[in-house]
Amino acid sequence: MDITTWKAFDQNEITHSAAHHLMAIAQLLSDRGYARVSDVARTLGITRGSASITLKALKEKGYVMEDENKFLFLTEKGDRLSHAIQSTRKILIKFLQDVLQVQPDQAEIDACKVEHLISEETGKKLLSFLKFLFSSDSTARAFLDAYRSYENVCQGHTGECGVCDTECLLHSEEHK
Repeated sequence: MDITTWKAFDQNEITHSAAHHLMAIAQLLSDRGYARVSDVARTLGITRGSASITLKALKEKGYVMEDENKFLFLTEKGDRLSHAIQSTRKILIKFLQDVLQVQPDQAEIDACKVEHLISEETGKKLLSFLKFLFSSDSTARAFLDAYRSYENVCQGHTGECGVCDTECLLHSEEHK
């Protein structure tokens, strides 16, 4: 692996925690019309101090503003990012649940883990793929049906697999 690839992880716009702070503010504003540090902390199940630290960083980066009455607002930049993360989450959940047939609770957990990490390009292409799969196109429907009925019987032999070139990627104990 190229060394710049793994370093790209640290070059995300915001952290996982900060993403959830933005989304909590957006949700509170939508539900209540206002958001305060204590509301964000309560929503996320963290201390007010912890919320304050992350919110301070989000303010410094221009994602959040606080008025003289201590009410929080998303800047245009913060609102855009919050919506993008929420959209990516929905796309990932749809893919995991409706294509890969991952259980809903696990799909939610997995989508949460990566919702702010994938690029805009990847999110758009995944959405396009989902739109195709769930379109009225007969080829897409046949592909989805074929995938859902496919039985993955891995024997751990790389020579018989079109995916695993040099080693079994399944990594299960039975194949070692």
